[in-house]
Amino acid sequence: MKAKQLIEENNRKREGLTKENEKYYGDMLVYIRLQLTLSEQQSEEVLMEMLDHLLEAQNEGKTAKEIFGPNPKQYADEIIENLPKEKKRQVLPFISGLALNVISYMLIIRSIVILIGSQFKEITTTVYPLTSIIVFSVILASISFGVWYIFKIIKDSLFLEKPNNKKDMIKAGIFGSVSMALIIVASKLMPEIGPSFSLSWWASLLCGCIIWIAGYGVKKIEA
Repeated sequence: MKAKQLIEENNRKREGLTKENEKYYGDMLVYIRLQLTLSEQQSEEVLMEMLDHLLEAQNEGKTAKEIFGPNPKQYADEIIENLPKEKKRQVLPFISGLALNVISYMLIIRSIVILIGSQFKEITTTVYPLTSIIVFSVILASISFGVWYIFKIIKDSLFLEKPNNKKDMIKAGIFGSVSMALIIVASKLMPEIGPSFSLSWWASLLCGCIIWIAGYGVKKIEA
């Protein structure tokens, strides 16, 4: 089975676990899946093997601790060490798709702002490519760091008896607010440099939709 099919099958089978075993196995599952450099296919195959083994042992009255040991993080780290890395040709579509999505959303949002805003005041349609590239880089860097930070928060909450979900939500909220403020400041204060051209709202919308479709196509290739 492909990785996505394995994920669906894993979700279905996990319903048969006891609450204690689900917590133990679920933490290992999330921890392993958050290792984005690992082969997704191999990771899901190993997770499925672990789940099948646990379900079989559970039917015999055993717990996940008895099967995998008292330290799930250590056990998961040992598995991670033996899993192959994701191939570069499979990582590239993910990165490309993310970049294309960000560009398409920027263009679509721009077209909506111009269309609605122009009803109340005059809005310039002039685009400075160099300035836009710098702002886009700030946004992409913010998203990339945000993904890393959110993943770190999730990792730190795993394998705990009583995770502090409220504290984690506050951390994520603060980071989101700071990132948004940084993007707004960058877009507002960035000087207009280099050559320019006019891009109307409908042209911006059209370009955004075309790029979004291209990003969707890249995701299909990844799948």
